[in-house]
Amino acid sequence: MAIGTTLIIVLLIVAAIWIFVEVKRFRHKAVAILLILLILFTYISFVATIKGKNIDLKTMSGIKQAGKLYLSWVGSVFGNVKTLTSNAIHMEWGANKTKTQDNLKLELEEK
Repeated sequence: MAIGTTLIIVLLIVAAIWIFVEVKRFRHKAVAILLILLILFTYISFVATIKGKNIDLKTMSGIKQAGKLYLSWVGSVFGNVKTLTSNAIHMEWGANKTKTQDNLKLELEEK
């Protein structure tokens, strides 16, 4: 009986170590994927922002102009997200505050 209990404890310790290693590896993968997605988003949004603006990226003044344009675009995106979030926060989200279809049917039947 003692050998069985010892074996179970050893298996639990091995499983805990294996899970710990897998969690660390998953975190590293998640960070790598996040960085790749961030780089792709930055590249795609930069290209979309300067598209059709006739900016020459071979000159220093063109790079500065593209940078200013991109940073102003990023700033407007954050401003829009802030506005959207503040509007969502101030909305009435409770189920008791809004009329459902059943409540509307009951009101129509009462009249």
